[in-house]
Amino acid sequence: MAENTETTETLSAEDRAALIQLTEQRADTYGLLSRLYRVEIDQELLDELCGMRFPASTGNKDADEGYRRIATYLSNLWENSLTDLAVDYVRCFIGHGVDAYSAAYPFESVYTSEKRLLMQEARDEVLAIYRSMGLDKQSTWKEGEDHVAVELEFMQIMCQRTVEALRAGKDDDAFSLLMTQKNFLEDHLVAWTPMMTADLKRFAKTGLYEGLAYLTDGFLETDHEFLQDVLTEDED
Repeated sequence: MAENTETTETLSAEDRAALIQLTEQRADTYGLLSRLYRVEIDQELLDELCGMRFPASTGNKDADEGYRRIATYLSNLWENSLTDLAVDYVRCFIGHGVDAYSAAYPFESVYTSEKRLLMQEARDEVLAIYRSMGLDKQSTWKEGEDHVAVELEFMQIMCQRTVEALRAGKDDDAFSLLMTQKNFLEDHLVAWTPMMTADLKRFAKTGLYEGLAYLTDGFLETDHEFLQDVLTEDED
Protein backbone atom coordinates (compact mmCIF):
# COMPACT_ATOMS: atom_id res chain seq x y z
CA MET A 1 0.00 0.00 0.00
CA ALA A 2 1.51 3.31 -1.06
CA GLU A 3 2.31 5.81 1.64
CA ASN A 4 0.12 8.93 1.51
CA THR A 5 2.44 11.91 1.54
CA GLU A 6 1.28 15.51 1.40
CA THR A 7 2.91 17.83 -1.06
CA THR A 8 3.07 21.54 -0.52
CA GLU A 9 2.50 23.81 -3.48
CA THR A 10 5.11 26.54 -3.59
CA LEU A 11 4.89 29.95 -5.19
CA SER A 12 6.55 30.70 -8.48
CA ALA A 13 9.48 33.10 -8.32
CA GLU A 14 7.39 35.77 -10.00
CA ASP A 15 4.44 35.37 -7.61
CA ARG A 16 6.76 35.32 -4.61
CA ALA A 17 8.48 38.54 -5.68
CA ALA A 18 5.12 40.26 -6.21
CA LEU A 19 3.80 39.11 -2.84
CA ILE A 20 6.99 40.26 -1.11
CA GLN A 21 6.69 43.71 -2.67
CA LEU A 22 3.01 44.06 -1.73
CA THR A 23 3.63 42.84 1.80
CA GLU A 24 6.51 45.27 2.27
CA GLN A 25 4.22 48.09 1.14
CA ARG A 26 1.55 46.89 3.55
CA ALA A 27 4.09 46.85 6.40
CA ASP A 28 5.13 50.41 5.59
CA THR A 29 1.53 51.65 5.63
CA TYR A 30 0.75 49.88 8.89
CA GLY A 31 3.87 51.41 10.38
CA LEU A 32 2.91 54.91 9.25
CA LEU A 33 -0.64 54.61 10.58
CA SER A 34 0.65 53.24 13.87
CA ARG A 35 3.02 56.17 14.29
CA LEU A 36 0.36 58.75 13.47
CA TYR A 37 -1.95 57.35 16.13
CA ARG A 38 0.70 56.72 18.78
CA VAL A 39 1.81 60.26 19.66
CA GLU A 40 1.79 63.82 18.38
CA ILE A 41 3.66 64.61 15.19
CA ASP A 42 7.16 66.00 15.69
CA GLN A 43 9.32 67.92 13.23
CA GLU A 44 11.12 64.79 12.05
CA LEU A 45 7.89 63.03 11.13
CA LEU A 46 6.45 66.18 9.58
CA ASP A 47 9.52 66.47 7.36
CA GLU A 48 9.20 62.79 6.46
CA LEU A 49 5.53 63.22 5.55
CA CYS A 50 6.33 66.22 3.38
CA GLY A 51 8.83 64.11 1.46
CA MET A 52 6.34 61.33 0.73
CA ARG A 53 4.52 60.84 -2.54
CA PHE A 54 0.97 59.80 -1.85
CA PRO A 55 -0.96 57.79 -4.47
CA ALA A 56 -3.65 59.69 -6.35
CA SER A 57 -5.76 56.62 -7.00
CA THR A 58 -5.73 53.43 -4.95
CA GLY A 59 -9.06 52.06 -6.11
CA ASN A 60 -10.62 52.80 -2.72
CA LYS A 61 -12.50 56.08 -2.34
CA ASP A 62 -11.83 56.43 1.39
CA ALA A 63 -8.11 55.80 1.02
CA ASP A 64 -7.97 58.29 -1.86
CA GLU A 65 -9.84 60.88 0.19
CA GLY A 66 -7.50 60.30 3.10
CA TYR A 67 -4.36 60.78 1.03
CA ARG A 68 -5.89 63.84 -0.64
CA ARG A 69 -6.68 65.55 2.66
CA ILE A 70 -3.27 64.76 4.15
CA ALA A 71 -1.44 65.97 1.02
CA THR A 72 -3.52 69.15 0.91
CA TYR A 73 -2.74 69.89 4.54
CA LEU A 74 0.98 69.28 4.03
CA SER A 75 1.03 71.64 1.06
CA ASN A 76 -0.26 74.48 3.20
CA LEU A 77 1.98 74.34 6.27
CA TRP A 78 2.84 77.47 8.26
CA GLU A 79 5.12 78.28 11.18
CA ASN A 80 2.62 77.07 13.79
CA SER A 81 1.56 73.87 12.06
CA LEU A 82 3.25 71.62 14.62
CA THR A 83 1.39 73.40 17.41
CA ASP A 84 -1.88 73.10 15.50
CA LEU A 85 -1.31 69.40 15.03
CA ALA A 86 -0.41 68.86 18.69
CA VAL A 87 -3.59 70.63 19.79
CA ASP A 88 -5.64 68.62 17.33
CA TYR A 89 -4.08 65.35 18.51
CA VAL A 90 -5.19 66.11 22.07
CA ARG A 91 -8.63 67.18 20.87
CA CYS A 92 -9.05 64.03 18.80
CA PHE A 93 -7.65 61.31 21.02
CA ILE A 94 -7.47 62.60 24.59
CA GLY A 95 -10.33 65.08 24.81
CA HIS A 96 -11.21 66.99 27.94
CA GLY A 97 -11.97 63.98 30.11
CA VAL A 98 -15.60 64.83 30.86
CA ASP A 99 -16.98 61.49 29.70
CA ALA A 100 -16.22 58.55 27.40
CA TYR A 101 -17.71 60.35 24.41
CA SER A 102 -15.59 63.50 24.24
CA ALA A 103 -12.91 62.17 21.88
CA ALA A 104 -12.07 59.36 19.49
CA TYR A 105 -10.44 57.33 22.24
CA PRO A 106 -8.07 54.99 20.38
CA PHE A 107 -8.71 51.84 22.41
CA GLU A 108 -10.68 48.81 21.27
CA SER A 109 -12.08 48.30 24.78
CA VAL A 110 -13.75 51.72 24.70
CA TYR A 111 -15.71 50.80 21.58
CA THR A 112 -16.49 47.18 22.42
CA SER A 113 -17.38 47.35 26.14
CA GLU A 114 -20.85 48.30 27.29
CA LYS A 115 -19.68 51.17 29.49
CA ARG A 116 -16.84 52.33 27.18
CA LEU A 117 -14.14 51.44 29.68
CA LEU A 118 -10.43 50.79 29.26
CA MET A 119 -8.65 47.49 29.94
CA GLN A 120 -11.65 45.28 29.18
CA GLU A 121 -12.05 41.94 27.41
CA ALA A 122 -10.66 43.20 24.10
CA ARG A 123 -7.36 44.07 25.74
CA ASP A 124 -7.05 40.55 27.18
CA GLU A 125 -7.88 39.01 23.79
CA VAL A 126 -5.27 40.92 21.79
CA LEU A 127 -2.64 40.39 24.49
CA ALA A 128 -3.21 36.64 24.23
CA ILE A 129 -2.78 36.86 20.44
CA TYR A 130 0.46 38.84 20.77
CA ARG A 131 1.86 36.30 23.20
CA SER A 132 0.79 33.38 20.99
CA MET A 133 2.98 34.93 18.29
CA GLY A 134 5.92 35.28 20.66
CA LEU A 135 5.41 38.98 21.28
CA ASP A 136 5.30 40.46 24.73
CA LYS A 137 5.48 44.10 25.69
CA GLN A 138 7.46 45.92 23.01
CA SER A 139 9.61 48.95 23.82
CA THR A 140 7.36 51.05 21.58
CA TRP A 141 4.20 50.00 23.43
CA LYS A 142 3.64 52.80 25.90
CA GLU A 143 -0.12 52.36 25.69
CA GLY A 144 -2.57 49.59 26.54
CA GLU A 145 -2.32 46.54 24.33
CA ASP A 146 -5.62 47.32 22.60
CA HIS A 147 -4.55 50.84 21.59
CA VAL A 148 -4.99 51.22 17.84
CA ALA A 149 -1.30 52.07 17.40
CA VAL A 150 -0.30 48.77 19.04
CA GLU A 151 -2.78 46.73 17.00
CA LEU A 152 -1.51 48.37 13.82
CA GLU A 153 2.09 47.71 14.84
CA PHE A 154 1.22 44.06 15.42
CA MET A 155 0.01 43.90 11.83
CA GLN A 156 3.24 45.58 10.69
CA ILE A 157 5.32 42.98 12.52
CA MET A 158 3.27 40.13 11.03
CA CYS A 159 3.82 41.61 7.55
CA GLN A 160 7.56 41.83 8.19
CA ARG A 161 7.64 38.20 9.33
CA THR A 162 5.73 37.21 6.21
CA VAL A 163 8.36 38.87 4.03
CA GLU A 164 11.13 37.03 5.91
CA ALA A 165 9.33 33.71 5.42
CA LEU A 166 8.81 34.34 1.72
CA ARG A 167 12.44 35.31 1.21
CA ALA A 168 13.45 32.06 2.92
CA GLY A 169 11.13 30.05 0.68
CA LYS A 170 8.92 29.07 3.63
CA ASP A 171 5.61 29.51 1.84
CA ASP A 172 3.57 27.54 4.39
CA ASP A 173 4.82 29.79 7.18
CA ALA A 174 4.09 32.86 5.09
CA PHE A 175 0.50 31.85 4.40
CA SER A 176 -0.01 30.95 8.05
CA LEU A 177 1.11 34.46 8.96
CA LEU A 178 -1.23 35.92 6.34
CA MET A 179 -4.10 33.96 7.91
CA THR A 180 -3.16 35.37 11.31
CA GLN A 181 -3.36 38.86 9.81
CA LYS A 182 -6.74 38.19 8.20
CA ASN A 183 -8.18 36.82 11.44
CA PHE A 184 -6.81 39.73 13.46
CA LEU A 185 -8.32 42.23 11.06
CA GLU A 186 -11.71 40.53 11.18
CA ASP A 187 -11.82 39.91 14.91
CA HIS A 188 -10.30 43.21 15.98
CA LEU A 189 -9.23 46.15 13.80
CA VAL A 190 -12.03 46.04 11.21
CA ALA A 191 -14.57 45.27 13.94
CA TRP A 192 -14.07 48.50 15.88
CA THR A 193 -11.99 51.12 14.08
CA PRO A 194 -14.89 52.35 11.89
CA MET A 195 -16.56 53.58 15.08
CA MET A 196 -13.38 55.32 16.17
CA THR A 197 -12.75 56.91 12.79
CA ALA A 198 -16.33 58.16 12.68
CA ASP A 199 -15.60 60.00 15.93
CA LEU A 200 -12.24 61.15 14.59
CA LYS A 201 -13.98 62.76 11.60
CA ARG A 202 -16.22 64.66 14.04
CA PHE A 203 -13.49 65.91 16.35
CA ALA A 204 -10.60 66.58 13.94
CA LYS A 205 -9.99 70.20 12.94
CA THR A 206 -6.91 69.70 10.75
CA GLY A 207 -6.90 68.09 7.33
CA LEU A 208 -4.16 65.72 8.45
CA TYR A 209 -6.22 64.02 11.14
CA GLU A 210 -9.36 64.16 9.02
CA GLY A 211 -7.35 62.43 6.32
CA LEU A 212 -6.03 59.88 8.81
CA ALA A 213 -9.60 58.82 9.58
CA TYR A 214 -10.45 58.27 5.91
CA LEU A 215 -7.13 56.59 5.17
CA THR A 216 -7.55 54.18 8.07
CA ASP A 217 -11.00 53.15 6.85
CA GLY A 218 -9.89 52.74 3.26
CA PHE A 219 -6.61 50.97 3.89
CA LEU A 220 -8.01 48.43 6.35
CA GLU A 221 -10.90 47.66 4.01
CA THR A 222 -8.54 47.22 1.07
CA ASP A 223 -6.10 45.11 3.07
CA HIS A 224 -8.85 42.84 4.30
CA GLU A 225 -10.00 42.30 0.72
CA PHE A 226 -6.40 41.64 -0.35
CA LEU A 227 -5.91 38.99 2.32
CA GLN A 228 -9.21 37.32 1.46
CA ASP A 229 -8.18 37.14 -2.19
CA VAL A 230 -4.66 35.84 -1.53
CA LEU A 231 -5.80 33.18 0.90
CA THR A 232 -8.68 32.08 -1.35
CA GLU A 233 -6.23 31.66 -4.24
CA ASP A 234 -3.98 29.60 -1.98
CA GLU A 235 -6.84 27.20 -1.26
CA ASP A 236 -7.63 26.62 -4.95
